[in-house]
Amino acid sequence: MEEQVEEQRVADVRRLIVRVPNWLGDAVMALPALGALRRHFAGAHLTIVARASIAPLFATETDARPDAVVAAARETERDQLREIQSDAILLFTNSFRSAWVARRAGVAERWGYRTSGRGWLLTRGVRRPRGRIHMTQYYLELVRRLGIDAPDTPPRVTVPPALRARGEALLADAGVAAHAPVVGFAPGAAYGRAKRWPPDRVAAVAARLDARGIVPVLVGASDDRGTGREIESSLPAGARVVNLIGRTDLRALAGVLARCRAFVSNDSGAMHLAAAIGVPVAAIFGPTDERVTAPAGPRSADLDVIQRDVFCRPCLLRECPIDHRCMKRIQVDDVLASVERWL
Repeated sequence: MEEQVEEQRVADVRRLIVRVPNWLGDAVMALPALGALRRHFAGAHLTIVARASIAPLFATETDARPDAVVAAARETERDQLREIQSDAILLFTNSFRSAWVARRAGVAERWGYRTSGRGWLLTRGVRRPRGRIHMTQYYLELVRRLGIDAPDTPPRVTVPPALRARGEALLADAGVAAHAPVVGFAPGAAYGRAKRWPPDRVAAVAARLDARGIVPVLVGASDDRGTGREIESSLPAGARVVNLIGRTDLRALAGVLARCRAFVSNDSGAMHLAAAIGVPVAAIFGPTDERVTAPAGPRSADLDVIQRDVFCRPCLLRECPIDHRCMKRIQVDDVLASVERWL
């Protein structure tokens, strides 16, 4: 009887907020679960609340298809939630704070994983899955445990023509010809330096592609500019890369990625976005666990995870305390061979 009451409570929702994860990669991996929610609540008004840096993801075409997107401001998020006047909120975030803010905003139904000591703040808390699972499954399990049908589907992002044109314009301004083959690189990593493949090796791959008439394009956040400069200073004489690091917001990044024939990346948000768009990806993994955060997308056969088995990985450390062997054992030829499959 209790399960029937809970299922009815889910079905009765007419206005639903979904608080999506705070990191780009996690938000992309949550897309299949968001699609399941959209199908289940087909007649409801669905508002996605996201960090301002993540909100533009939903300006692309995804299975989430929200009715509204709100860019959350930390200082005023409680008031933002209150103004939406929803029946329920589903928290894809795991933090205590997100549940506390939802309660203070007066949202009647608050759903999410019982984690971070916040179970008492939730009207329907579900147990986290045990063991190691991929993050797409982690989010799918959340909605399944609310009684919602959530089939296994990959994240999918369709870049609309306006954003493709924006990416083309940015590349054209950097001197990239309209039909030139492009391979993208995301050499940084927000998590920490341990996730970065050595910049001099990125430069070596880029130089060999440049010698073949393929345009290497670097992308990343402003904090990755130092990595970009290291790559440029490591290039052999005459080699060239197009450095767009710090020059793209999320919309422009999607447009640039849609132009790439292949994408080389550390474990990063850009890697996940490229995979969801359908770009072939050579994903370089060191301290993080590919069983949990490997790229996923509609072209699964074109997603190549490159890693080396060493005793200390996955350590999940931001800085390597020894010799960074998990990354240094991945050679230039390993990455180049992966990329060449798609050229």
